Amino acid sequence: MATEKNLKEAFAGESQANRMYLAFAQQAASEGFPQVAKLFRAAAAAETVHAHAHFRVMGGVKDTAANLEAAAISFRNALAVEEIHHDLYSEALESLKKGKDLARQDIFVCEICGNTVYGHAPDQFPVCSAEKMFQEVA
Repeated sequence: MATEKNLKEAFAGESQANRMYLAFAQQAASEGFPQVAKLFRAAAAAETVHAHAHFRVMGGVKDTAANLEAAAISFRNALAVEEIHHDLYSEALESLKKGKDLARQDIFVCEICGNTVYGHAPDQFPVCSAEKMFQEVA
């Protein structure tokens, strides 16, 4: 089925992105940009959340309508979070162009959708509406 094929491809892509961002984090740290490294580790954690969401959908086979609904939610959340990552990377790039690391601050990743935020974890994440489901990135 096309939806299952798309989910498998998305799972593979998210898994590969996780490893790529961890490599990027290592490089940023070696260049003396610990906060950019932290941002990449947060993105890697978010990609893991996305991969797990796609994997759960693949493993939780139900009727076609339920499968399509679950897949749509999984992809919608991943797309929304990728747009957030784009903005965070753009901010980091602007900082690096000025020869600076990002300001030191906490980064949190929603364990349901992978939404990534600076400062403090919200009571409810705006992408998936999860409450208090987050991990702090070291």
